[in-house]
Amino acid sequence: MSIPRVPTLKDVAKHAGVHVATASRALNTQQSHLVSEATRTRVQAAADALGYRTNAVAQSLRTGTTGTIGVVVPDLANPFVVSIIRGVEHGTRRENILPLVVETHDEPEQLRSAVSRLLGNRVDGIVLCAAHTTDEEFVADLEGKIPVVLALRGFDQRGRSAPGARRFEVLHDDIAGARAAVTHLIEQGHTRIAQLPGNQVISSFIERGQGFAAALAAHPEVEDLSSGTHATEHTVAEGRRLAAEALAAPAGRRPTALFAHNDLMAVGALDALRELGLRCPEDVSVVGYNDAPLSDHLDPPLTTVRLPSYELGKHSARLLLSAIEGDASESVRTMLAPELVLRESTRPPADGASADEAPTA
Repeated sequence: MSIPRVPTLKDVAKHAGVHVATASRALNTQQSHLVSEATRTRVQAAADALGYRTNAVAQSLRTGTTGTIGVVVPDLANPFVVSIIRGVEHGTRRENILPLVVETHDEPEQLRSAVSRLLGNRVDGIVLCAAHTTDEEFVADLEGKIPVVLALRGFDQRGRSAPGARRFEVLHDDIAGARAAVTHLIEQGHTRIAQLPGNQVISSFIERGQGFAAALAAHPEVEDLSSGTHATEHTVAEGRRLAAEALAAPAGRRPTALFAHNDLMAVGALDALRELGLRCPEDVSVVGYNDAPLSDHLDPPLTTVRLPSYELGKHSARLLLSAIEGDASESVRTMLAPELVLRESTRPPADGASADEAPTA
């Protein structure tokens, strides 16, 4: 049995009754405007009838582009990250751009390996969601080679590598978000609060810690009963560990509220409370961060800070396409505003749990 011959552009042109160059323009999204709508329709119908597919390699050699972008993420197991990817895909769909997603497991070596693979595949640009604060020199070098958008995690603006260098960022105001979350707890009457911090080489978690500190600084009567350690990974297991450490104090010196730097760690905090025979929110209130999918289906539904992940991904994709096309001539830093989402995991502390009634040190 013979193998069917793959149809060529010449076959499509013959079937449509046009010149090969006309068929090429009609099927090229960058040049289709050069032919009439009737011709485009006829050529596309011929391509569909023959089962013709554009040769992406040949097209990339002609145009100098591949129609692909890289999306570098820290952890595909995190549902919040999946929502970012969905936003990127939707932001590029109309331009027929293909996102290539790679995962770093939040390891610097994997970041470099992932970026190297994407460069080897000649992507037209990269949305980078997995940079650590220690990666700025690497990122600055990368920005000199290819358009890059830093999404979710950024760098201190004072740390730019060279005068006039362009940097494109779509970030979330984590300081304001954390401050709003902790202020909510304070306004409910909590005066013994602990945070469950993320890894301090990640800008988002550094800034959430700054927001926590700012909220407490504005209310000197509130005690910080954090354990002093931070997560090495941003997982349920690490949230459980940090919460257990914070709750190990005697009842009168135990925090009545926990602020977790992400929702997965907040889930771990809920597990730790159950293991200790404590209830949320009756004994200890818990606030998370991100508003990851299903946060509202936990028991109890989680109060959290909504980070608009889908919008972050979509906005990052649009900014990257603009940079690829040369439309972004200056640095861009877009800050997305946080939103505190109140659910049932927070309430005022139980009678006798306030600092006013706690034993003095």
